[in-house]
Amino acid sequence: MTKPGSPRILVFGDSLSFHGPEGGCPADDPRLWPNAAARALGGSAELVAGAGWTARDAWWSMIGDPRVWAELHRTDVVVLAVGSMDTLPSPLPTYLRTGLRYLRPDPLRRIVRGAYLAAQPLLSVALRGRPSALPPRLTARYLDTALSALRVLRPSLPVVAWLPSVHRARSYGHVQTARPRTAAAIAGWAEGKGVPVLDVPAVVASHVFGGHGNPDGMHWGWEGHAAVGAAMAELIRPLVTHEGAVAADADRFGHVG
Repeated sequence: MTKPGSPRILVFGDSLSFHGPEGGCPADDPRLWPNAAARALGGSAELVAGAGWTARDAWWSMIGDPRVWAELHRTDVVVLAVGSMDTLPSPLPTYLRTGLRYLRPDPLRRIVRGAYLAAQPLLSVALRGRPSALPPRLTARYLDTALSALRVLRPSLPVVAWLPSVHRARSYGHVQTARPRTAAAIAGWAEGKGVPVLDVPAVVASHVFGGHGNPDGMHWGWEGHAAVGAAMAELIRPLVTHEGAVAADADRFGHVG
């Protein structure tokens, strides 16, 4: 059981949760925003994430990973830190794009993947960012499905979300036309369900557009992680009060209602 005053945070995320200015990092790197947020609250963070994960991937991990099932009985707050990758242009349908890794023989896979990566920025611009990796309505639907499942399992468990981040990535032709619609869909869903939301662009836009993050133009530098961690901690803090911890403990032991 988590000690009083030391909340345990379960984060479902994408690469924004584990990539720093030079690439991917171990989930326990203290500079990553989930750990910065947990540290500000005197607690700990558990990260469940993958590169390119959308809201759909977060839902799939929630229902398919037994480690997540175990963690859901221990956590004090869940953060649905997905939605950013949903907004990225995806000129190829997701099942084809992600299926490139399965092509054999290896030389063929490298040729096809290289050709797609070269064409992706041009196609992103030509198609005006359409289609996106996940349509806004599906992003909201998967977030809602995840929330519904969490509220069945742990009715008093606090859940928070965030609005999609921004990018200046050459690999996507600097295009992110789906972001406003996805952000509106998430904000509308969250308001209707009473889910607190972090406005990520308000925290990191100047960091990203100022070129202070990863050279890829998408992931954040350590200043960006620190800023997001501090903002997330402030969003979570009112949700992990003593009264909230008591309610969460009741959920853990089945004494709900």
